[in-house]
Parts: sequence; structure tokens; C-alpha cells
Amino acid sequence: MEPQLLDTVADGVATVVVHHPAKRNAMTAGMWRALPPLLDRLATDPGVRALVLTGEGGTFCAGADISTLRGSPGEAQGLAVLAEEALAAFPKPTLAAIRGHCVGGGSQLAAACDLRFAEEGSLFGITPAKLGLVYAASSTRRLVSLVGPGTAKYLLFSGELIDAERALRTGLVDEVLRVGELSDRVAEFSAVLVSRSQLTQAAAKEFADGRTDRDAHWAEQARGSGDTAEGVAAFLERRPPRFTWSV
Repeated sequence: MEPQLLDTVADGVATVVVHHPAKRNAMTAGMWRALPPLLDRLATDPGVRALVLTGEGGTFCAGADISTLRGSPGEAQGLAVLAEEALAAFPKPTLAAIRGHCVGGGSQLAAACDLRFAEEGSLFGITPAKLGLVYAASSTRRLVSLVGPGTAKYLLFSGELIDAERALRTGLVDEVLRVGELSDRVAEFSAVLVSRSQLTQAAAKEFADGRTDRDAHWAEQARGSGDTAEGVAAFLERRPPRFTWSV
């Protein structure tokens, strides 16, 4: 099978799989180009309430396919940044499910997700210093927002890999699961996300990402949504809420 991004939708969750097992799921130029329109399609699908990004088999993503850097490294980096920004801008909750290597462009993609769950034994690295590349300012700022300037500098200056436990301590990942437990935990948590108010999630995502000019917009959405009344009623009636607001 050619290197590609595979996607499925089930029970409100879109799953996007980085599929290039011959090169540990390295991203080709075509795969970088394909991600933004794929995300646009899933964002407008009313049946999608959350998105999970993962890799085929035992590797999340080993980064960019290095062969794509020979001709025009600047262009290849630009494609990666556009894909990263498209993922960060996805209007619904996103979760990276990580096994094995999450390196270079793979770490860019993981950092662009809202949450990151990793299996024990996973390895993380930001490796432009090994190639003489300048890591994009937007990607650097996103990394610093997750792990702080000290750890960001450690990763960027050295290109060294860190294990899942250190990634958890520094804030690069949110949960670390024992081998064999990642899929069940991701499915369980995705079901939680699907059950919650999309209104709350969409507003919280914008605010957490630094948007400061939309308070009035979200207040108006809340007044007209019916989600608050439904949430209160469901709580008092001891039943699951049926939220109706959608992105």
C-alpha cells in the first residue's frame, strides 16, 4: 500500500492513521499535503465530535521522510508547518495515540493535538539540530507552551530522544499507559469527549489556545444553544445529557 493517511468515523470519533510502515510512518510530501483537506472534510462532518491521530502498527510517526528534504528542505518544512497548523486549528477535540517513535514531524503533529496519550516504551524527539534545520517559530512556541522553555531547549538543542515517563513529567504527554492498554483507554476517553458539550469544548479550545476576542461570541452561542438548560436538566433528572450545539 502506498504511503497515505487513512481515516474512519465511528461513534462520533474520526480516526486518522499515518500509514507508511516501510519507513516507520514517516510523512511524505504527499501526506503532508493531504492532511489539511482531510481535516477540513472531517471538521465539517456533523458525525464527527472528536478526532484521534495515530500511526500504523507499533510506531506513531518517525517524522518527515528525509528523502523529501534533498531537493527543497524549506518547501518540505513549509508543508509540515501547514499540516501542523491545520491540525491545531481543528475545531473539535483532538487526541494523539502514540506508540513507539514520535520524532521530528511526528512530534510536531502530536504537539498540535489537544491531548497526547502514549504507551510505555514510546520515544519522543525534536530533531532539526541533527539535520541543520531551523525549527519553525510557530512550532517552537507550541512546544514551549507544552513543556516550558527549559525542556524545549533541551529537545531542540540536542535532538536527543526522551522516554514516555519523562515526556509525562515535562507535560509533553498527558497519560502513559501500559503496553496493551492504549487502544482501550483512547476509546474510553474518546467516548467521554463525544458525550460532552461541543459548545464548552469549542470555546475552551479557543480560549486555551490564546484567543482573546471571542468572549461575546461564545456568550451569545451559549445563550442560544440550549446546552446549559439541557445539562442542568439532565443533572437534576440523573440522566445523560443530550447536547445539540455543534461546530
